[in-house]
Amino acid sequence: MARLITILNGPNLNLLGVREPGIYGHDTLDDVAAACAAVGREFGLETELRQTNHEGELVEMVHAARETSAGIIINPAAFTHTSIALLDALNAFEGPVLEVHVSNVHKRERFRRHSYVSLRADGVIAGFGVEGYALAMRRMGTLCA
Repeated sequence: MARLITILNGPNLNLLGVREPGIYGHDTLDDVAAACAAVGREFGLETELRQTNHEGELVEMVHAARETSAGIIINPAAFTHTSIALLDALNAFEGPVLEVHVSNVHKRERFRRHSYVSLRADGVIAGFGVEGYALAMRRMGTLCA
C-alpha cells in the first residue's frame, strides 16, 4: 500500500492561477495536485492536497495528518509569518515536513522573510513557482523511502 503525503495550502491559495499571476503564475491548485500525484507515483506515494483560508482549520489538518500521513508538504502562505499555533502543530508531527512558497519570499516585503514554519521544516523551497511542489515531492520520495 502506498504511503500518503499530505499537501497543505494556506490562505488565498485557492486563487492560485488568477491572483497576482505576475507573482504566482497561471497554474492552479488542480495543476499542482496533478503534478504532485505524478511525482508521487514514481516513488510509490499517494497524495492528498487540501487548502483552507482559516488558521484553525489548517492546524486541524496537520493534526489529522499525524494519523494518516508519512510526510507533509505545506505552503502556509500568510500564516508563514504569523502562526505559532501552526508551528506547534507541525512540531507534533513526527514525519518529514517540507515548506514550499511559489514566490521568492526573500525578494519581497521584509515581513515575508521570517518563517515560523521553517523552524520545524526539514527543507524549504521558494521561488520556483508551482514547480516547487514537484521538487518537494521528489525530496519526500527520498525522505520516505
